[in-house]
Amino acid sequence: MEQLDYKRIEQRALTRKRITKGITYTFLSIWALIVLFPFYWMILTSIKSYGQYSSEFTPQFFTTTPTWENYRLAFTAVPLAKYLANTVIFTVLTTAIMLIVTVLAAYGFSRMTFRGRNLAFTIYLAMMMIPNELVIITNFLTVTNLDLRDTFTGLIMPSVTSVFYIYLLKENFAQVPDELYWAAKVDGTSDLKYLLRVMVPICQPTLVTITVLKVIECWNSFVWPRLITDDPEYYLVSQGIQAIRESGFGRENIPAMMAAVVVVSLPLIVLFIVFRRKIMAGVARGGTKG
Repeated sequence: MEQLDYKRIEQRALTRKRITKGITYTFLSIWALIVLFPFYWMILTSIKSYGQYSSEFTPQFFTTTPTWENYRLAFTAVPLAKYLANTVIFTVLTTAIMLIVTVLAAYGFSRMTFRGRNLAFTIYLAMMMIPNELVIITNFLTVTNLDLRDTFTGLIMPSVTSVFYIYLLKENFAQVPDELYWAAKVDGTSDLKYLLRVMVPICQPTLVTITVLKVIECWNSFVWPRLITDDPEYYLVSQGIQAIRESGFGRENIPAMMAAVVVVSLPLIVLFIVFRRKIMAGVARGGTKG
């Protein structure tokens, strides 16, 4: 009798668990559809012809006559390839310099001992409290006074450091046991060699996370490039999309506009899909203490 009651209780618990899981997955599926629908609509619009799109009095959620003409127009009617090339140059250089600065600064704050280190780091963290608008004004005046407007140097300079990324990597470096450092010192290893051969490989997930987040930040950068560049030769994709939208081409040919947006968005989507596991691991590791 007791065994029968135990089986009934176990069966009820299993049923409740299945119902809870079913409700959870149903809610997540509905939410995923809501989140992904704008991307679906963007891609769908980009493969509709201009005539088909213009003749739709009621929006159609699928098309039986897809066309790639809009993607050709996105590259021929406007210099989208030039905007993409500028963005790649800006993103690669900015991310590379930022990684060097971030790794060295995080290592200095986490491993090197010097007078006023904690005070300096506290002041450094306090910079996160400064509104971005004030920083942009200061950077704009500095770059203008240095006559670096409409140059890649002017675009890159204000973006080569990040308080948050240095803090995240510093906390990650601090989790590496001190015994490894002193053992390396006994073997005569320099700080730079220890950093490159021990710290960087151990903290690789966090470094990948920082790299991907910085690439996304650079790729989506709009306000600073908009302020500092007036020459279309230095436009990034964010400015290029805005210029397309403001032009007659972008206002009239919405499908071609959506094709340009798909082309600009695709690299970031692929980047996240490829490195999603590393990103999750890096965020989890950076947020764990001890």
